[in-house]
Amino acid sequence: MNQFDQLAAPGYPVFLGSEQEQPKPEDARFHIIPAPYEESVSYGGGTAKGPAAILAASWQLETWDGKSTPAQQGIYTHAPVDMGGTPEEVIERISQLTQEIVKAGKMPVMLGGEHTVTYGVIKGLLEAGVEDFGVVQIDAHADLRDAYEDNPYSHASVMKRIVDEDVPLFQLGVRAMCQEEIKSRKVHGVRHLDAEVLVPKNVQTFELPDEFPEKVYFTLDIDGMDPSIFPSTGTPVPGGLGWYQTLALFESVRKQRQIIGFDIVEFAPIEGFHAYEFSAALLAYKMMGIIERPPV
Repeated sequence: MNQFDQLAAPGYPVFLGSEQEQPKPEDARFHIIPAPYEESVSYGGGTAKGPAAILAASWQLETWDGKSTPAQQGIYTHAPVDMGGTPEEVIERISQLTQEIVKAGKMPVMLGGEHTVTYGVIKGLLEAGVEDFGVVQIDAHADLRDAYEDNPYSHASVMKRIVDEDVPLFQLGVRAMCQEEIKSRKVHGVRHLDAEVLVPKNVQTFELPDEFPEKVYFTLDIDGMDPSIFPSTGTPVPGGLGWYQTLALFESVRKQRQIIGFDIVEFAPIEGFHAYEFSAALLAYKMMGIIERPPV
């Protein structure tokens, strides 16, 4: 196989390209959207390099994830979204691509980039006419500020943009927020299980409220997991979720609802530490596996 045939774009290898050729878009269930956006980071940087690093590391994965072979359902890697222009323009490009994927009956899997990009997918789902869906979020932060540093499209405001669209939200693992965000939770009826509830007892299953929508988009900020697993993020907070706990919580949602897409955001690779890049790629693949397998 010529490795240069396995590029989504210059510098962007396709997911799991060492094991299989890039399928035709129509033959793939999972459609990966690289979104290397980095505009409003407020501490450490590097999220723009996250998607390419995860895709490159995916070449080291086994196709058997320990329980099944998600790649058999097809994984198509799109060229990275153009990050030029205003935040609104970037969000609109992500929205347009999401609409194309959804209208084709496929599942968006976005690799970020800072958390702002998640709003682009949610906007795309709404504009594609997807009805009755909610968002489940793993994150160290609530991201419910109306604006941060006068930027309503800050990574610290992405969930506020989403609940402003009347999309129900359930948060997992939060352990850093301000008074404004606590009020926003109350105003928008945001349900939550914070890290102080989940982590000490290693909670691995939970019940979504009966009224929570049947369809779920799952957004996973890498900083929702503990820095001992992923120090490779711009805003690490101690006391986060563990590896197996994170996967178990995702599977708990899968057993209760239909997952219509997911993302992994805020990954900032650390030069020379390939373990974190590999772990992020494996996390994405294992999440595909949980979706691919019938819930038991």
